[in-house]
Amino acid sequence: MEKILKRKILQKKAKIGVIGLGYVGLPLAVEFAKKGFEVFGIDVDASRVEAINKGRSYILDVTSEDIGAICKARLFCATTDYKIIRKLDIVIICVPTPLRKTKEPDISYIVDATESIARYKKSGQLIILESTTYPGTTDEVVLPILSRNSLKLDKDFFLAFSPERVDPGNIRFKTRDIPKIVGGVTKKSTQLARLFYQQTIKEVTEVSSSKAAEMVKLLENTFRSVNIGLVNEIALMCNKLNINVWEVIEAAKTKPFGFMSFYPGPGLGGHCIPIDPLYLSWKARVHGFEARFIELAGMVNSYMPEYVIKRIAEILNNFKKSLRNSKVLIIGIAYKRDVNDIRESPAIEVMRLLAREGVDVSYFDPYVAQVKIDGKRFKSAEWDPKAFKNKHCVAIITDHSCIDYDEVLRNSKVVFDTRNVYRNINAKKLVRL
Repeated sequence: MEKILKRKILQKKAKIGVIGLGYVGLPLAVEFAKKGFEVFGIDVDASRVEAINKGRSYILDVTSEDIGAICKARLFCATTDYKIIRKLDIVIICVPTPLRKTKEPDISYIVDATESIARYKKSGQLIILESTTYPGTTDEVVLPILSRNSLKLDKDFFLAFSPERVDPGNIRFKTRDIPKIVGGVTKKSTQLARLFYQQTIKEVTEVSSSKAAEMVKLLENTFRSVNIGLVNEIALMCNKLNINVWEVIEAAKTKPFGFMSFYPGPGLGGHCIPIDPLYLSWKARVHGFEARFIELAGMVNSYMPEYVIKRIAEILNNFKKSLRNSKVLIIGIAYKRDVNDIRESPAIEVMRLLAREGVDVSYFDPYVAQVKIDGKRFKSAEWDPKAFKNKHCVAIITDHSCIDYDEVLRNSKVVFDTRNVYRNINAKKLVRL
């Protein structure tokens, strides 16, 4: 089985399936199809499947032209039917891994996808989990499901974990450019997974186990979470001391060793950094270990939207205006610049908190046409700088590169800049985080 699969991979005859066609799965599927592999996308969202089969992209990192070309060449198609797994040689799981309301890992999507693979799998398949999860998921959850009916690892199937490292909106580093980590449940599985990814990814690195590979991803994002938590706390401190935190960071950056710059902000967003460290701290608690750095950083970072509300209230108070019944415009509701991704966006929480305080809150974002917050639907305002004068405060939460921020400042009563957009500008009506 191993030799047959190797030959299929090297000859580009291996049929690939990608379960979950979101920010991770769709770019990955497109990359392999562009290399000449026949790829089948599987997703429970029928609207995504329809869009792909009509050659349309719904995420910014993949163009409709690319999807149209590979669909026309019959190298890529999408379906909601898991029966297609019977035809596949390699199956990659790229489903969401959210948190429950209790802040515990929710791996139900992984379980559901694995159950579907087990139901329809054929002998000789390589199964790869890419969804971010706690160390041990591949061995302790996925493997037992696939091993039912006396199926043997390394004989009937192969299993590995390879963490996704997608950075939505990153122009420099696309899927093919980001080094891949692979860790199999067995050595054969590791080698097969490495060979597979080497067909399209520029650099592939092996680790000793699937647990090590799972831990790599959590370390990467926990590193960022903890350091952002530190700089957010420094920002809170600098506000108390009347020091410009942005000036301090820029000066510290001049040191050529021993310092790496991180920046404060209104809170953490995206699927990874706000969530992944909690997967790790949960797993640590299960084993009787308290991850104090992780928990503390999470507390600081999750407080930042509340801090933004506090600062807006202070700004309005300086104009003898209360928070209730004031008009506040949020600029940028995506979690980061130049994307349409609102997952865990701090701007959503800022709007929610403002609305609960009785604020007439609205937003402008060129990438996000509408959002639903606490059951209420908000639509992005039209770009009308003259209308800024009607707002008591304009708060910049996400700094899209296509927005004319000079125009924002000229036409607004007061601007609260949480992203240091106005780096070298001093103005009475400009307030920094």
